[in-house]
Amino acid sequence: MAYENYKFLKFRSERGVLFVTINNPPINLLTYDLGLELFRFSGEILVDQETRVIVFDSANPEFFIAHFDVTFLAQYPDQPAPKTADLHELNKVHETFRRIPKVSIGKIEGRARGGGSEFLLGLDMRFGAIGKAIFGQPEVALGIIPGGGGTQRLPRLVGAARALEIVMGCGDLSAEEAERYGYLNRALPPDELAHFVEDLAFRIASFPAETIALAKGAVRAATELPLIEGLLEETWLFNQSCALPVAKARMKKFMELGGQTREGELDLPKMFFSLAEAE
Repeated sequence: MAYENYKFLKFRSERGVLFVTINNPPINLLTYDLGLELFRFSGEILVDQETRVIVFDSANPEFFIAHFDVTFLAQYPDQPAPKTADLHELNKVHETFRRIPKVSIGKIEGRARGGGSEFLLGLDMRFGAIGKAIFGQPEVALGIIPGGGGTQRLPRLVGAARALEIVMGCGDLSAEEAERYGYLNRALPPDELAHFVEDLAFRIASFPAETIALAKGAVRAATELPLIEGLLEETWLFNQSCALPVAKARMKKFMELGGQTREGELDLPKMFFSLAEAE
């Protein structure tokens, strides 16, 4: 699928993975216009039948996304708007990536504060470069609070106490600290980050699209449902996966390639790429 007429987003598609590079010089500020492009992209990716994994990175090695444009926020009216039942556009973007039957990954080498941090919190996974990636929610220091999901998604990742430390303290987290808190999946040496993320993305993209969607839905249920309801949801989705023709073909191929033998099980991941031949 072609993504055309974007000014701030650059695209490269390979083997079921769509690499999206954010490029809004000089500091990748999350401006209103960049937000509109992210909103448009979140709609277009829904109908992309070729992409199974989305990887976001930055063209700027110092900034993933600096933060939301403060000059825009300073123009808010003196009287607050009434409470609404509708999410604003950036939260709709984040919710799209949370619910879409594709996997979204952030590859971070620079700073991601405020709205940049919140954008990452809306993705499925985050990986950062040690010594380069920096994370923070500095809004309270400006007299405001996070408004793009930071106060809601951070506690679900790192716990309430650490979320309060990040939001109220307005300090920076290094990649190692972010990994320790649970904000990052992993903190990796800079020269290993790209290879690790690409290898993971290509591996996931080699699996059936239907199964990716069911697995993501099952994990999401754990964050939305009580345990027993989540277990029932998992069973329902598991039964759907077992009925898939692609699953039956892959399980048959797995056994033919030496699955459940000593030799095959000693190097199981190597076998996984061969299973795609069953489709």
